[in-house]
Amino acid sequence: MGATAADWQSALEWWRDAGVDVLVDDQVRDWLAVPPPSAPVPNSVVVAAPAADVLPDTIAAFATWRLGPDAPEAGWSGVSLAAIGPADATVMVLVDCPDREDGDAGALLSGVTGRLFDRMLAAIGLSRETVHVAAVCARRPSSGRMSREIEARLGEVARHHIELVAPKRLLLLGDATSRAVLSMDRQAARGSLQPFNHKRGTTGVIASLHPRLLIERPALKAESWRDLQLLVKDLEA
Repeated sequence: MGATAADWQSALEWWRDAGVDVLVDDQVRDWLAVPPPSAPVPNSVVVAAPAADVLPDTIAAFATWRLGPDAPEAGWSGVSLAAIGPADATVMVLVDCPDREDGDAGALLSGVTGRLFDRMLAAIGLSRETVHVAAVCARRPSSGRMSREIEARLGEVARHHIELVAPKRLLLLGDATSRAVLSMDRQAARGSLQPFNHKRGTTGVIASLHPRLLIERPALKAESWRDLQLLVKDLEA
């Protein structure tokens, strides 16, 4: 599916907001330079086995289970939102939980946040049709945030989901998402591809900022832009 004029305009708007205002510069600049890590980062993350039950081993069966009565958050109020996008996508995106407007729309990353997300994808040559989007917590918690008490269990479920899709790259949006999947805060994980080992191979993971935070703090878009560039670097290799 070719890019339209609207897609290019959306990408240009994202680049402008991220601070990319010239094609060349007087000084050579390494946009992908990685700052010294604030804490030691593990060389890899090994998928943990499910705690008590055996999760479905096909993506179709897992999708049904994820929205059913046996899912960890099935007893909460509201509705669970399904993952969207190709089940064999090269790039997978995980958010922490649905936003309020997502529940009203019946889909993840809707409303203003979703429009910014679409611009982010367009800026790196991707679209909703080409990525697999899911939430660690499929149903919105009453507090709007994923509690630490259920974070570990939902992390196990999310890691199983990643293994079934087996993407080449994974984008984690938000601190809670990074903790659930990588067992480390976003700030500790950011700046480099984190190797995520699973039964079907290795997925390169980027921990970045949720679009909802970028709306609240637009100055962080430059940091998000560097993460997006790293996400797709050598993706076709």
